[in-house]
Amino acid sequence: MVFLILTVVTGAHAADPAQKRGRVTDLPIPRFVSLKAVAVNFRVGPGRKYAISWQYKKRGLPVEVIQEFDRWRRVRDSQGTTGWVLHSLLSARRTALVAPWDRTSDENGKVIDAAMHDGKYRANKESSTSAKMQAGLLVDIQECEAGWCLIEASKTSAWMQQEKLWGTYPGEKVDG
Repeated sequence: MVFLILTVVTGAHAADPAQKRGRVTDLPIPRFVSLKAVAVNFRVGPGRKYAISWQYKKRGLPVEVIQEFDRWRRVRDSQGTTGWVLHSLLSARRTALVAPWDRTSDENGKVIDAAMHDGKYRANKESSTSAKMQAGLLVDIQECEAGWCLIEASKTSAWMQQEKLWGTYPGEKVDG
C-alpha cells in the first residue's frame, strides 16, 4: 500500500512539465532572465574556448534560459537565436520587448516600420490608453497577473496584455 502511494505521488510530480528544473541551479527551465552587462557574447558552446557567434550591446535585453551547463547558460533571444552565456552576465531582473514580431528591419538591422501598441491605465481592454508603445521597445516588468503586465519604460508605467510581450510566458505570474 505504501509503495503504491509513493508511485502515484512521484509519477504526478514527474509528469508536470512546469516542474522541469535546471541541473545546476534547480531553477525552472525554460525561464526568462535579462542581460546584466552592456556587452554580452553569445558563444557556440559552453566555455571561453568556443567561438563568439554574436555580441549583444543592450543591457536589460530579455533572453530565455533553455539549458544549463556548469557556469554557462544556453539562451534564446526574441528572434530565436541561441548561444551560450556566462551566468554572471545574466540577471533575474524581468524585462520584456513589446511585440517584437510587429516590426520590420532592413538588411542592416535598422527599423523601417514598427506598430504601436496601447498601454492601459488599468488591466483591462476597456481601460483608457495611457501610453503608446512602439513594437520592440524594451520595458521593465513590474508585475504580471491574469494575462496583464504592469510595465515601465522611460518613467512611464502602463498595463499591457501579456500576449503582447516577449519576456514572459502566457499566464505567468510575475511578482513585483
